[in-house]
Amino acid sequence: MKPRIKAPRADAVAAAHGDAQVEDITLSEQIYRQLRRDIMRGAFAPGQSLRLELLRQRYGGSFSPIREALNRLRSERMVLTTTSRGFRIAPLSVEEMRDACETRILIDCDALRRSLANADDAWEAWLVGAFHALALAARRADDAPVLDQEREDALEARHQDFHQALIGACRSPWLLDLSAQLYAQTERYRRPARAQAMAYGSERDVDDEHRALLDAAVSRDADRAVALLAAHYRKTAQVIERILTLPAGQQAA
Repeated sequence: MKPRIKAPRADAVAAAHGDAQVEDITLSEQIYRQLRRDIMRGAFAPGQSLRLELLRQRYGGSFSPIREALNRLRSERMVLTTTSRGFRIAPLSVEEMRDACETRILIDCDALRRSLANADDAWEAWLVGAFHALALAARRADDAPVLDQEREDALEARHQDFHQALIGACRSPWLLDLSAQLYAQTERYRRPARAQAMAYGSERDVDDEHRALLDAAVSRDADRAVALLAAHYRKTAQVIERILTLPAGQQAA
């Protein structure tokens, strides 16, 4: 049996506020979480080579758990293998981002229709609570005088919670799994784009978009909720595409 270590719960709301909720995980799981977090934060450049020795120095452990973490990230398309059996960060491209966005629309819109058809009071309470937590996290992140990675991490977690809650009553494990995979792909693009958008000034009110989604879902208006969700994703894709195609000298530091 692989040795296990204590680590903060990755899915605990209280963890974002400093509460000491912990779980037993393997070293490979810990390295996976830390490396994935750093990829999402932009600590590694797209296409950058990931040398095992440097990763060992950064995250600790032996090469075996590091390779396990890298292979898991490869299955999620976060990293790619090289011809020399090494690894590198997956590049970013407008084409891939658009493909992920449109596929996510197909999956999540179907899941949302099913979720609203099955929705009950417990689901509604879950969704309203997730929206409230998201609004608080967004306020804290926006109030930071400079980009605060811990607040950004908390905001991303609450953002995912809200979108999971929207489709949480769909009763399809396959749809939920596919949605989570696509969320991770779009997060790779959204996190850096948020920093760029903050530097240039936001042209959207994302909080209002989330509130409109909440209102349509609580009203069980499936057609409106699905239309709002698709528009919400496509607006994000448009912002990301605009930022990805900026000349290097015009991109925010």
